[in-house]
Formats: sequence, C-alpha cells, structure tokens
Amino acid sequence: MKNLWAPWRMDYINELREPGNCFLCEAGASSEDRDNLVFYRGTDCFAILNRYPYNNGHALIAPLAHKADLEDLSSEETLELMRMTTRVKGALQEIMSPQGFNIGINLGTVAGAGVPGHLHIHIVPRWQGDTNFMPVVGQTKVIPQSLDAVYNRLAETLRPRKTK
Repeated sequence: MKNLWAPWRMDYINELREPGNCFLCEAGASSEDRDNLVFYRGTDCFAILNRYPYNNGHALIAPLAHKADLEDLSSEETLELMRMTTRVKGALQEIMSPQGFNIGINLGTVAGAGVPGHLHIHIVPRWQGDTNFMPVVGQTKVIPQSLDAVYNRLAETLRPRKTK
C-alpha cells in the first residue's frame, strides 16, 4: 500500500467537528474572496470553488442567505441562482472545455448534502476518462489543476468587461 499525502484534508475533517459552522455563510459574509475561493458575486447569490472538489473546476452556487430548501428562496434569489449557474457553467466551458457537466442539488443529509442547512448547486465539469483506476483501486481521486489556477481563470473570465 502506498500513501498519497493530502494534509489539506485535515482542515476539512476539523471543520466537520464544529457544529453550527456554515462555510457558505462565512464565505458569503466575508470580504476575503480569494481566501474563501469566492470567484463571482451577485446581489443575492455567489459562486465559490469547492475546496475539496470531486473534479477539477468543481464550483458551488449558493444564496447569500442561509436557506435550506428551494421553497425558502425568494423569486429574486431563485432567478439569480439559476442565472449564475448558467453563467458559471459557461465560464467553465470556456476555460476548461469539458465534454459534459454534472449539475445538481442535494437536499437533506440522506440525499448527500454536506451542508444540509444551506442550499447550493454543484457544477462539476466532466471529461471522457476522468474516472480511471485511481478512485476504484487506490480510493484516490487525482485533481490535475490547483484551486488557485482555476480561481484565477474563473475570476478573470467572469470579471465585468469595461465598455468604451
């Protein structure tokens, strides 16, 4: 058996032990966007990279308000959530050229929601062959690009263009 060192995972494990800790609320309220991996903001929603991604470019779209279910959202939040999902998906397509996407919402712990109290949409770029022997045999997922590199590309792509 070989070891693949991932010391950054300890932060994730420690976060899970702190009850009431909502990283989405903290990131949404903070002005430290780069540190929190928030790469795009709207009026009612924001986009953040998943610090522990399933795949390269894994992003989350969430309302700023701590709301658990779709019915809890205002019409404005619902519209912005979907518009932002569409815009971020387009930016990921532009900068990464994936062959497909998994886009979804997990509502409730039994449905896989890691933050069951704060609704969010997952956008996961996919490529042919992005699942290989490593997760099956080695129970290890290889992410080929750093979060900083993805953050920089997304922030630049989604930055408002100056008009003349």
